[in-house]
Amino acid sequence: MRKLAAGLPWPKIIAALLVINILVMGGQFAWNAANGAHPVETPTPKPASPQAARPVRQVVPSPAPAVQASLWWNSEIANRDLWLVGRIQFQWVKQTFAWRDIERSRGDYKWQQADQVVAAAEAHHLFILARLSSEPKWSRAQRYSGDVRSGPPDDDQDFENFCYTVASRYRGRSIKAYQVWNEPNLAREWGGQPPDPAAYTQLLAACSKGIRRGDPHALVISAGLAPTGTDLPVAMPDDAFFKRMYEAGADQYFDMLGVNAPGYAAPPQTSPDEMALHPEWGGYRWAAFRHVEDIRQIMVDYGKEDKQIAITEMGWTLDKVHPDYNWFAVSEHQQAEYLAGAYWWARLHWQPWIGIMTTIYLADPAWTPDNEEYWWALNVPSYPEPILRPSFNALRALPDWSDGFYDTWGR
Repeated sequence: MRKLAAGLPWPKIIAALLVINILVMGGQFAWNAANGAHPVETPTPKPASPQAARPVRQVVPSPAPAVQASLWWNSEIANRDLWLVGRIQFQWVKQTFAWRDIERSRGDYKWQQADQVVAAAEAHHLFILARLSSEPKWSRAQRYSGDVRSGPPDDDQDFENFCYTVASRYRGRSIKAYQVWNEPNLAREWGGQPPDPAAYTQLLAACSKGIRRGDPHALVISAGLAPTGTDLPVAMPDDAFFKRMYEAGADQYFDMLGVNAPGYAAPPQTSPDEMALHPEWGGYRWAAFRHVEDIRQIMVDYGKEDKQIAITEMGWTLDKVHPDYNWFAVSEHQQAEYLAGAYWWARLHWQPWIGIMTTIYLADPAWTPDNEEYWWALNVPSYPEPILRPSFNALRALPDWSDGFYDTWGR
């Protein structure tokens, strides 16, 4: 190497050259960004996500894919559909264990269907997320009409007894998690009355106590709430309901916070901040799949970020039949792409705080196009051969993210 010319201020020259080089590189990066180009070596930055101040207690893999099925009345179809769950390599299946179907009168339990579902899941080496909801007539003096589907019992102790009896019967079996009620932020799921977060917290506490007495190892998941902008008396927005739950002390009664996350019309990567720019997708934060991040931030704000979130319902509908749903209907291709994309988003951006993620549905064999649920499903109701929609194969292509977790867990 040639010697440097003597007498020149080389330290200053070298420093100046370094500054020029940095400016040139910065200008090139800015030009690339403005024109949509990215250097090959530079990964696309991840969007900001809520940061946990306390370590998350990861009770299941992150994420843990699941699918909701209808396994109750027909054992042959149940076994066929459990085989389908195995084909998409999911470890979890969600099934409603309706209180009214099991305890027909106080203390009189009918176990045939429940026993069949539990045994069938075990035969297929699957875990059950059991939703406990839908009160029997004897538990409420006041009945309801119209669009109302269920309501809380007059005495929470009756529900605690039911939760204890189910959990103790299936302790050590395939039921590893229980969801306590469904969408109590809607009047139609709360006996036609205005939703009441404090009253739901009391119901959650009763059932949680019963489950933990009956099966201390089972996971308790709070009810998934419907994302909505409708307010009282018909509904309460889920973010407001969650805040009121925390203020009522709900955190001590669940292991995972239940959240519903329908994608409506927006692609799964859409930020809630972007929704105002897209009235065709609903225009509201709650209409984005990533509204889950808003709920996670509530957990952080209340200092409860050490628990995972369980998505108890997620999906995109094809429904152009029903007026209440056709504004956010997507194509079959979009349904497949968005569902797989939602799981990938969770895997890449929501670890370790995302837990069980439940797609709706494997179709109930009784559904017809008149049922709005028909249009969310991964398959068209048929028997014996399943008619699968593209979304089924999209989920089948997902990797197994369990990393051997289930080899020694709960078997």
